[in-house]
Amino acid sequence: MMDKRIGFIGILLEDRWVSAKAVQEIISTHSEIVLGRMGLPGLKEGISVITLIVESNSDQLGAITGKLGRLQGVTVKSGLTK
Repeated sequence: MMDKRIGFIGILLEDRWVSAKAVQEIISTHSEIVLGRMGLPGLKEGISVITLIVESNSDQLGAITGKLGRLQGVTVKSGLTK
């Protein structure tokens, strides 16, 4: 098993009404890796931002970011410590 490391996932929703429910379901499904969450809804022109602090290995991070990245209007960036 790969070692778990601290990291982040940045999620941008271009229109939160389109995919917010699906984003929430994916985050909930992977809640075992989430240490913290901050969300800023409707910052400007309907764009929302969610930041997750995670403790995971690269396989777990890839699983959640892959699912999120396939959603319409959602952009995802992530990183793990070395």
